[in-house]
Amino acid sequence: MNETMVCAVGNVATQPVFRELASGASARFRLAVTARYWDREKSAWTDGHTNFFTVWSNRQLASNAMASLNVGDPVVVQGRLKVRTESREGQQGWTSADIDAVAIGHDLARGTSAFRRSGRPEPAAAGAPTRPEPDWETPAASSPGPDGPAHPTEPAHPADPAHPAGSPPPAGSAPPVDSVKSRPQTRRRREPAAAAMAAAT
Repeated sequence: MNETMVCAVGNVATQPVFRELASGASARFRLAVTARYWDREKSAWTDGHTNFFTVWSNRQLASNAMASLNVGDPVVVQGRLKVRTESREGQQGWTSADIDAVAIGHDLARGTSAFRRSGRPEPAAAGAPTRPEPDWETPAASSPGPDGPAHPTEPAHPADPAHPAGSPPPAGSAPPVDSVKSRPQTRRRREPAAAAMAAAT
């Protein structure tokens, strides 16, 4: 948990080296960080001491750094600082400072950059025909259909080529329901049986 996080602003000193390892992609480059101070005697900014760091990046950051960085680019690197001291037999010991980067970007104070996202599918081409959604609802008999006016589900009276419209129905067939008129039924008064017998005599 006790890690030293640093933010270094400098220039890419060496071309990034990319390696595809079993654990994923990896890239490294040397970062030169030069201090700047105001020289009163010269009345100008002057370069001071230069520190060199080896910047390591992994996975997607390594792929993007390899495709984006070149020697001399001004960059901002944020990551974990690791200082190592090694001594080899017959050689003088040396110390290296590494930065395990978590973020790398161009320094926009000294130039411009065009950002492009990676790992996203390309959008559909403009003007491509879209497939309409099917109409799952059954239209009502009185509502207009997709190809024209609505038609009844079943014809009330099927057309008969032998009997065109307007001709009387054939004998023995029942008249249409609409043609039957309700007639009032009158009841005949039945006279008493005695009066009927008297009239007969």
